[in-house]
Amino acid sequence: MRVVILGSGRGSNAEAILQAQQAGQLGRARVVAVFSDKPDAGVLSLGPRFGVPASYIDPAPFKTKLEGEGEARFIAAVRAAQPDLVVLAGFMRVIKPGFLEAFAGKIINLHPSLLPSFPGLDGIGQAFRRGVKVAGCTVHGVTAEVDGGPILDQATVRVVSGETLETLAKKIHAAEHALLPAVIARLSAEI
Repeated sequence: MRVVILGSGRGSNAEAILQAQQAGQLGRARVVAVFSDKPDAGVLSLGPRFGVPASYIDPAPFKTKLEGEGEARFIAAVRAAQPDLVVLAGFMRVIKPGFLEAFAGKIINLHPSLLPSFPGLDGIGQAFRRGVKVAGCTVHGVTAEVDGGPILDQATVRVVSGETLETLAKKIHAAEHALLPAVIARLSAEI
């Protein structure tokens, strides 16, 4: 199963996927490319470290969504990698119909809350401010509804007395780093 990762930030979830691949824990999945919408994103530095092509793609003209010329550039680059699965790992853009149609049924996302609770930006902060006793993360299929696609799997973490937003975020990120590679491995066995 050919996997393409899209990321916008430091790339900790992409790194977890690539480490799992290196350790033989990604099943039949193989990461074939990493793309970012930020020219200085840390996720791009993972390519050389793990022997995977990593490239910046200009997302212009929009700042928060993938549409228009930027969307066309992303579609062309991802299509050239011939993915069986496109993984949004900290990709901070709203995906629009053109991209969704180009890779229908092949796009998954990792979200830092137990969906359907706390979709959108700052899922961890939303959960913390709400005072939940159990938080976590979700891997879901991507649809036109932001964070509304079918849930593939979730991991929970307990919110303990005296928890801070920072300690909760660390626990959720650790859960993400285990959950996302496990879901990819499972999906690779189903192909």
